[in-house]
Amino acid sequence: MITTDIAVIGAGPVALFAIFEAGLLKMRCHLIDYLPQAGGQLTEIYPKKPIYDIPGYPTVLAQELVDNLLKQAEPFKPTFTFGERVEKLDKIADRDFILTTNMGTKINARAVVIAGGLGCFEPRKPEAENLAQFENGKGISYMVLDPEAYRNKKIIIAGGGDSALDWTIFLANIAKEVTLVHRSEAFRGAPDSVNKVLKLAEEKKINLLLNTNLTHVEGLDVLKAVGLVNIKTNEKQIIEADNLIPLFGLSPKLGPMENWGLTIEKNAIVVNTEDYSTNIEGIYAIGDINTYKNKLKLILCGFHEAALVSHSAYKYLNPGVKYTMKYTTVNGVNTF
Repeated sequence: MITTDIAVIGAGPVALFAIFEAGLLKMRCHLIDYLPQAGGQLTEIYPKKPIYDIPGYPTVLAQELVDNLLKQAEPFKPTFTFGERVEKLDKIADRDFILTTNMGTKINARAVVIAGGLGCFEPRKPEAENLAQFENGKGISYMVLDPEAYRNKKIIIAGGGDSALDWTIFLANIAKEVTLVHRSEAFRGAPDSVNKVLKLAEEKKINLLLNTNLTHVEGLDVLKAVGLVNIKTNEKQIIEADNLIPLFGLSPKLGPMENWGLTIEKNAIVVNTEDYSTNIEGIYAIGDINTYKNKLKLILCGFHEAALVSHSAYKYLNPGVKYTMKYTTVNGVNTF
């Protein structure tokens, strides 16, 4: 059981700034994100995209902003759970919450801040039989969290974008055998990465199967083999594998939070603009995941929401305790 003051669902820029604002009020944060690292859309989709409307930055690259937010939050020692999705949120006693992820991780928090951006980024899954049977640690993963987990293993990577190419190149030096499966002859990734993959295939350091689709997966308790079919010849084959990594991209969805009793309107969580609280006491929503009259989906607006939520959460966690706001220019940044 992980124990924290505030559980933050999401780890995008608004969530990262919430760590800082909560830290100024001596509240610890634990962040949970289905992606394998902090940064949300900025890191996953457009890390090199310039952003022009962040105060104090005439221009800043998306990943640079994420890196700076992490550095700003560092004094407050945030903790993270990556590669897991919050499935259940239960309110216990009068104030505490228990969050449970798809991998069974439990977080005990006194308040919850939902900062999920467009929602939980769920993997786009291939149309292959029996996939669900081997997910959650049984051989099929939709992102690479720990490359060492594939050392000396037979792995199959499916996809034709940058992620599939980059992990093929990287894991070629770690795994016992790497097979890259792609349904076309043309790749969507960077030309340099494509050339490196083709060279690895030419040198027989990886197996490259083009015009090929996944059909099914096999095994008992864990994955043992993957069925494939050539689109042009209809030739079928089964390849032994310890792991299958389909990398077909991610799509945002509200996911399990639709069932938490929150008021939802047009795929977003309705909040009170006084403090961005939801209809459930102790739960807040900030950033693109929330909705209210005249809502602007801008990072800088999310920063404002994070500041107000932190002060409201402090009052919620410390009923009856008077707090006098002090500016950081006067008080500095006091760590725990």
